[in-house]
Amino acid sequence: MEENSWIWIVQLLGRLHPLAVHFPIGLLVVALLLEILTIKGKRKGLREGIAWMVYLGAIFSVVSTCLGWFLGTFDNYTGDLVSLHQYMGVSTAILASITALILYKLSKTTKPNYFKYRSGLFLTVIVLSVTGHLGASLTHGEDFLTSVLPGNMESYDDGKTVALLTQLTPLDTLSESQKDALNLEVRAIFAHNCYQCHNENKQKGGLVLDNKRGVFKGGKSGESIVAGYSNQSELYRRITLSPNHDEVMPKKGKVLKDSEIELIRLWIEEGAHWADQALKIFPEAPLALEKPILPKGTLETHPVDKLVFSYFDKNKIKVSGVVDDRTFIRRAYLDVLGLLPSIAKVESFINDDSSDKREELIDNLLSDTTNYTQNWLSFWNDLLRNDYSGTGFITGGRKQITGWLYKSLMDNKPYNLMVKELMNPMEESIGFIKGIQWRGVVNASQRTEMQAAQNIGQALLGMNVKCASCHNSFVSNLTLDQAYGFATVFSDSILELNRCDKPIGKMAKVNFLYPSLGSVDGTTVAERLEKLSEVMVKPENGRLYRTITNRIWKRLMGRGIVEPVDEMDKMPWDADLLDWLSADFIDSGYDLKQLMKTVMTSKTYQLPTVKYEEVAIVKSASYKFKGPLIRRMSAEQFSDAVSQVISPVYNSYFFIFYSW
Repeated sequence: MEENSWIWIVQLLGRLHPLAVHFPIGLLVVALLLEILTIKGKRKGLREGIAWMVYLGAIFSVVSTCLGWFLGTFDNYTGDLVSLHQYMGVSTAILASITALILYKLSKTTKPNYFKYRSGLFLTVIVLSVTGHLGASLTHGEDFLTSVLPGNMESYDDGKTVALLTQLTPLDTLSESQKDALNLEVRAIFAHNCYQCHNENKQKGGLVLDNKRGVFKGGKSGESIVAGYSNQSELYRRITLSPNHDEVMPKKGKVLKDSEIELIRLWIEEGAHWADQALKIFPEAPLALEKPILPKGTLETHPVDKLVFSYFDKNKIKVSGVVDDRTFIRRAYLDVLGLLPSIAKVESFINDDSSDKREELIDNLLSDTTNYTQNWLSFWNDLLRNDYSGTGFITGGRKQITGWLYKSLMDNKPYNLMVKELMNPMEESIGFIKGIQWRGVVNASQRTEMQAAQNIGQALLGMNVKCASCHNSFVSNLTLDQAYGFATVFSDSILELNRCDKPIGKMAKVNFLYPSLGSVDGTTVAERLEKLSEVMVKPENGRLYRTITNRIWKRLMGRGIVEPVDEMDKMPWDADLLDWLSADFIDSGYDLKQLMKTVMTSKTYQLPTVKYEEVAIVKSASYKFKGPLIRRMSAEQFSDAVSQVISPVYNSYFFIFYSW
């Protein structure tokens, strides 16, 4: 008999893991639900059944963990995600066993106290749930849950593959640019079909296909690609096997289309060229910003209305006229000052016959700097995460920027200058990039330097850096290298990359998320911050100005032109409108009040509010703009309204707006 001929037995046992693992899930979860029914001594008849569920759940959790170890060790599963799943599985087995032991001891006492046992059972089910999610991510992909959410269900279209094949197949030789295009499309095929099992986190068969090194290194079966020879390439052999063959790739019924297989063959035969440029798997908004030409042939005179009413025509949307004066003055007051207009102000406005009274009202409201500042301070506090406090937080680990922010709004400080002072802060504005210093040991992705990168990315650039600070992002094209390179801008020392909180022996290189805007490298943090403050606010950084424009639009209209406002790579419902407003904002000298006035003086802002039957429609990619959304008053607006109409909620502040 051959050496190690017994391995097939262990492999067979390992493949029973998916079957066995469902027993502890069902038993322990049901045991917890029934245990809740027995609180305060109720339903004592359930006690014996619950005990057996806990005992059997503990036994099967241990068995499942052992079988899972067999599967991972002897069946070609490697990677960080596999390791994390194993650690959580072992933790589940240990917790379940301890809980079962506590329950067994309680059964021998006359007056049992179930607090420790119930706490243990609750914690076991929580850890079990996390373990199960990680297992599902291994089996179905790390976007298993999020892929079905609205906006994440775009199917992969092979139209580009077919077009590229049609273009390249007749050619005897390919140019460098054509080879680049061929490679990038092949990598896109890998991304949509193969990364699920063959990435740095889950290296099925030891094969990694999400980077050049992994593709040409191959896996446990040897080299996957032999440049120039598709018939000798293991990867090509696997993708051309019958869908029912044990070795076919990809598995789970997701066989490649004929066009995709043919493109991979062509790529290998042409020498398996690898393009230097990064693969853009996810849609990505352009960085550059140009002011679009306004539509012609429209009766509208306001720039915003020219664009929006052209949008209405294209989408066959019919809208009614603008709201009456009473509705408009209330809307304008609440949006600018956060207050209700007095009865006298309303009557005076209604009786005013001047044609420009609405624009004049907006100018007057925006000139009320005190009430404007106090209303919009909440918006900026939330956006810039000002004044955080809570448990686990080292006192003094983060400073308020309230004084700086209040003065900036009072002075209507240009937005580019605000951003510069946040990037290269003075003492009054340092709190934004300083981050929260937590007690004890924290995850590498939560160190203060990484928090600075995350906060800037989300608040000012509308991108999710958090995902990329742990691993290559699953929701954007950001990579771990980019996130750590940006975080190093704020660090006294060069940071070592950590993937899923594990050091990988690679040091970060200082960079901005958009290197084409300029270098941010320097020998000291102070030098790097000064460079960053200059690079961030360049007019060429359309990302910065689109993001704040979109946030202001949402504040005034109820929904962003891009939604969610923190994900600016999503498709806008009208890209020209967003670009025109953003470019006009730059032309105005980065004037936030002027941006608000531009929106508020339009017919679009003054249209009747729209109510959608389902919230999901508003958030979906198929959303059609029909006018401002119905909005709830904020907590501050509500308390101020009560103070004006009934009785002061906060007496010490009532004098500020009493005259209104």
